Amino acid sequence: MDYLLKTEPAVYSFANLEKEKTTIWDGVTNPVAVKNLRAMKPGERLVIYHTGDEKSAVGTATVESVEVADPKNPQVRIKAGKAIAKAKTLAEIKAEKSFADSPLVRQGRLSVVALTATQWKFLVGE
Repeated sequence: MDYLLKTEPAVYSFANLEKEKTTIWDGVTNPVAVKNLRAMKPGERLVIYHTGDEKSAVGTATVESVEVADPKNPQVRIKAGKAIAKAKTLAEIKAEKSFADSPLVRQGRLSVVALTATQWKFLVGE
């Protein structure tokens, strides 16, 4: 499974992740988003999405480990990947038919969203 992680770039951006190389992705409170974090497995691919004024998928990362000792606050260690050559905006994502039923466009407040292989390919251009 692939996932998309939303972040406010003024708080923690993809550039921060690139600089730090790895980080713990935690502090998520939405029950569906928490469930998605708990379901992650090492090696799974991630898309980092900037919210706020940017509203675009900007980079990739990989799940390194998942700690679920506290099921309400799973801590997922992620490793920076690469910047997406041409960031995909929310408008482009909404116009893409593979996202028609995606929680990314149907549940705008959801911060951790599962992606299909087709959605991944669209977002990262692979």
